Amino acid sequence: MMTGNGTGPQVVIVGGGPVGMLLACELAGLGVRTVVLEARTAVSRRPRATTLHARTVQSLQRRGHLPAAAGPATATRRASTFHFAGIPGLTLSAPAAEPDPLLKCPQEELERRFEQRARDAGVRVLRDHRVTDVRQSPHEVHVVAQGPSGEVSFTAAYLVGADGARSGVRTQAGIASRSFPATVSAMAGDVRLVDEDALRPGWHRTPRGWIIAKDAGGGRLRLRTLNCAGPHPARHLPLTLTELRNEVSWIADRDIAMAEPEWLSRFSDFARLARAYRDGRILLVGDAAHVHFPIGGQGLSTGLLDALNLGWKLALTVQGNAGDGLLDTYEQERRPAARRIIDNARAQLSLMRPEPELDPLRDMFAGMLAQGPFGDALASMVSAQDTVLPSLTRNPSRWEGRFLDNAVIDTADGRTDVIGLLRQGRPLLLLTGGDREGHRRQAQAWQGLLHVVQADVTPELPCDVLLVRPDGYIAWAPGGDALSSALTVYFGERGRPSRSAPGTVECDLADALS
Repeated sequence: MMTGNGTGPQVVIVGGGPVGMLLACELAGLGVRTVVLEARTAVSRRPRATTLHARTVQSLQRRGHLPAAAGPATATRRASTFHFAGIPGLTLSAPAAEPDPLLKCPQEELERRFEQRARDAGVRVLRDHRVTDVRQSPHEVHVVAQGPSGEVSFTAAYLVGADGARSGVRTQAGIASRSFPATVSAMAGDVRLVDEDALRPGWHRTPRGWIIAKDAGGGRLRLRTLNCAGPHPARHLPLTLTELRNEVSWIADRDIAMAEPEWLSRFSDFARLARAYRDGRILLVGDAAHVHFPIGGQGLSTGLLDALNLGWKLALTVQGNAGDGLLDTYEQERRPAARRIIDNARAQLSLMRPEPELDPLRDMFAGMLAQGPFGDALASMVSAQDTVLPSLTRNPSRWEGRFLDNAVIDTADGRTDVIGLLRQGRPLLLLTGGDREGHRRQAQAWQGLLHVVQADVTPELPCDVLLVRPDGYIAWAPGGDALSSALTVYFGERGRPSRSAPGTVECDLADALS
């Protein structure tokens, strides 16, 4: 590798799944030179996650990664039905001006969409490149990968590990984890039943476990099993059709013949939470940072929210425009969210255990899901709409850290909404009343960073002046410290270099591939 002249990547992302590709989109869209290293040669067609929950859908739409919602809702709130621990009756809801609170979209489709957007934004995506070495100094990170044409290396300001549950970045960085050992055995695969009526689509609980069957199209079923007798002793070996058939037949207590297997795999309730999301100039996102039992469709949503939280903070840091502690708030905000999901997934699994002693508890939950306060609380937790971020100012108003719901806003340029105003990916200073000129003067030093919008008074907004983060959360509102204090915390004091500015970047892509 030849040494470049400062035109190389500022951030290297290891892992090109949907989380890594989304982060690449965010960084490149904000002007950060980004390279993605992915070991796979192409997007995997293996069936994976298909569920995006409300807060993820809302955040993705604000950043322009999803199309606009299909027209206004006819009620005051949008609603979708869901389940908790396989118990039906949970109602997920969102404000009427937001998209539907549940989006079904295959992970493969999201990954392709994000990759195309990343490439369009100028990201260099190198597939069939496996990282072999990671080293960091106080000023830079050095990454070595093996590709089809041999070894390549990059020197960048930051490295992000988005390389999944067995993250090599996490291991090489020496970031420890807290783990929860496997207690159950689960299997998955697409098959064709010899007798189509032997098992119909749906959630099937028996005294021996669970079988979840979904229509996979073309006369095939997508099967998942749950056996709570303990972890499979050979859970790291490939799954065979005979094993899957025997497991399904045992749980159903009748023979269920099947053929034409595809995408056979094993999984369990093993869970892991990284003890840190950042070590110097190395950060973790998605499954590299947290893994849990795949119940409730929360895994993909959580990883995408990681990327949306980190992207703008890392971009500001790389460009020298971040407050001194801004990058550390990524872990402070996202690690507790992952811990809550691990806990609620474990709680759901406890309810799914087939022991008859749990039947009264399941019956009680089924009745309570339909009741307002209890069902609403569970729905808000599963959909992440109950998230309130810790405030960064010393004397916060009561609105800081809350998500700003969408609202229609009239500006001098025409009618728009909160979703549209956040598409730029810049922090938004929204002035709809009060001392507009006074707040403009306070923000003048940060004018180049902010998207400042003056609009008519909007009753749907909680305050007449709001500083909104690119991910949709309120960074500041009247009632606490001055606006200038919040701007300093987030974006540093103007007129001096930020201590979070990166070191010199040495390698460019052409040099690395030579």
